[in-house]
Amino acid sequence: MPDAAAPTRIEFFFDPMCPFAYQTSVWIRDVRSEIGLDITWRFFSLEEVNRPEGKKHPWERELSYGWTPMRVAAWLRRHNMDWCDAFYEACGKALHIDGRRFYDRDVARELLRGAGLPESAWDEALQDESTHDDVKHDHDEAVSAHGGFGVPIIIFQDAVDPPARAVFGPVVAPAPPRERAVELWNIVTGYARFPDLYEIKTPKTNKDLSAIGTLFRPYLENREWPTIQKPAP
Repeated sequence: MPDAAAPTRIEFFFDPMCPFAYQTSVWIRDVRSEIGLDITWRFFSLEEVNRPEGKKHPWERELSYGWTPMRVAAWLRRHNMDWCDAFYEACGKALHIDGRRFYDRDVARELLRGAGLPESAWDEALQDESTHDDVKHDHDEAVSAHGGFGVPIIIFQDAVDPPARAVFGPVVAPAPPRERAVELWNIVTGYARFPDLYEIKTPKTNKDLSAIGTLFRPYLENREWPTIQKPAP
């Protein structure tokens, strides 16, 4: 059963490139289906936060693997949050389950069409320079206001005691079965009630790493970028 004192509205920061954020998004949608959670989808750029010194910012490139699709998601979000939700879900499944490159224009247009979204969104979003601003605004806020260094990040919008704070995670791979989604939700919201609690972490054994590698195989075999991850602060 959901905790009656738990928040009912959250912000969920994601980058469609991230396999961990994708698994958490699967879980949070299951939570939503069980308790009617209101999710505001927001953007965070792993390409920017892990950008090597001297390299172009993602908004300076003609195509950026995560940033460019997030511009499309931003265009969709202006029209309807559900559209943004559906596009992220389609992109996540494409890369992390099916091993397809959602940042390819033709693949993205197919995903849009399959999700019942305007197929023109890709071109319209990229012709509108202000979609850069939408993504950058979210990313900058995650970093400056919430200390963001990666995703997923969850903000409990209607938390009162204590007030809203950022939670990195939960990092769960794979997502728990749907019948246990609310159980994990209660753990996460309980964790967030302790303002001086910053981290609980389970070390990954070689067996754990092997299982995660198998789960992430479609992503690992089909991505076109190396892993660059600056140490968390």
